[in-house]
Amino acid sequence: MPLITLTTEWREDDFFNGILRGKLSSACPGTAIVNNAGGIPPLNIMHGAFVIRNTYSHYPEGTIHIIFVSSEGTGEHPHLLVRSHNHWFIGANNGMFNLILNTEPDLIIGLDNKEKDDEITLFVRAAAALVKGMAPERLGEKISSLSEKVPLRATIDRNVIIGSVIFIDSYGNAITNITREIFSRVFEGRDFRILIKSNNYFTEKISRLYSDEPVGEIVTRFNTLDLLELSINSADLCQLFAVETGDAVRVEARNESRESNGLF
Repeated sequence: MPLITLTTEWREDDFFNGILRGKLSSACPGTAIVNNAGGIPPLNIMHGAFVIRNTYSHYPEGTIHIIFVSSEGTGEHPHLLVRSHNHWFIGANNGMFNLILNTEPDLIIGLDNKEKDDEITLFVRAAAALVKGMAPERLGEKISSLSEKVPLRATIDRNVIIGSVIFIDSYGNAITNITREIFSRVFEGRDFRILIKSNNYFTEKISRLYSDEPVGEIVTRFNTLDLLELSINSADLCQLFAVETGDAVRVEARNESRESNGLF
């Protein structure tokens, strides 16, 4: 029996959680229902896609991922059932699927909703059908393509990488779109400087652990996603430096004429 995960914009105390879980428990008795992530910033497709893209593959193949992030469908962009990498995804065709998968899905079904049901009822019906082994084609019509949103990507040159903050975690660490591969391609064996927010905050080394640096010092490291992460040991970098998603992060070849005193 497949697992069902939930990724939503809802607070923990929101009544929508109980409605969704209750309907799923009634329609899919005995099925495990897991909260993948709640409290996604409302209507923030980029944030939701980042979370799902980096979590779904850790669940067993055949898992059904229900997504309530900017989940209201329209006539042009109906609600979808998508199969990719042996996983199922149910949500709105708002560009999120493209950001999550970054590849062509194996199957796209526009969910039939002639009764004009709300999203919770519609998504539960689709999930229950999959759990019961119904052919997905019976849930609607095949669609050939997804609505697309373009992900933020780092730009590179011989002596500089310009990236941006794409996610802020629970500790106030800023995760960027600069991958380990891109960083190594440009700066392997070279001196560099990583500039945060402005030229006032910078560091010139990559650490492995937060504790590699003294308390209160900037830590730049590649996290478990192999993305460059900016933090402060035992403090909230984003709060202290007023860093927000979308802010630029620049890695450049070190200019020896600049003072190399690290933080301030």
